[in-house]
Amino acid sequence: MRNILIIGIGAGNPEHMTVEAIEALNRADVLFIPDKGEEKAALRALREAICVRFIRTPGYRTVPVAIPQRAEAGSDYRGVVDDWHERIAASYRALFEAELAEGQTGALLVWGDPALYDSTLRIMERVVASGLAIDWQVYPGISSVQVLAARHRIPLNSIGAPILITTGRRLAAGFPADQDSVVVMLDGEQAFAKLDPEGLDIFWGAYLGTPDEILLAGSLAELSTEITRVRAQARARHGWIMDTYMLRRRPA
Repeated sequence: MRNILIIGIGAGNPEHMTVEAIEALNRADVLFIPDKGEEKAALRALREAICVRFIRTPGYRTVPVAIPQRAEAGSDYRGVVDDWHERIAASYRALFEAELAEGQTGALLVWGDPALYDSTLRIMERVVASGLAIDWQVYPGISSVQVLAARHRIPLNSIGAPILITTGRRLAAGFPADQDSVVVMLDGEQAFAKLDPEGLDIFWGAYLGTPDEILLAGSLAELSTEITRVRAQARARHGWIMDTYMLRRRPA
């Protein structure tokens, strides 16, 4: 039976690798490295640097994994995502069969934490359901949400209150009336700029954990335009951007 390790590698700083994740990395015979093209070559390079830094015994192999483009969501978001996951699962299965012998261990290095707004675990469930005989384990990583809170020196929740983690797509419908702390991920359209900013503070970060890290915090009314400008400039400079932010309602 083949074995697959799903390893969370953190949000961009190799020093955020956990001891457990490093030990798992050292059990792998083959490292499957996602390749999302030249625009995101820095993400591939970081994974490769983590392997060089933490794998103690030479002889492991790296195999590039071409990630297919997702179609435009349009009005059928779930249908488009389902099709995309199916294509990735088929690619994973083919690579596992071709690159891993029976009894060998492969590893997928997942940005951030595999359980938080990442699809790898759902895709692995599809691979298993397809009938390929594999065993697999998951190793958590430090997420961008944790790094965001640490960099801004803030707790994620108010005293005794919940916190909502959501996406820009859902925030576009408005700031939830029953929440005071909302973390937003995967917001390519800057949904914060469409909200009524009255009474809201924003804690924003891009390229968290990397040398290119950018942080801005303050009143949403004062920072909305500035964050949009800084974000656009950074994306143009790097060719890609990963950003996360928290919105918090000020106490009355």
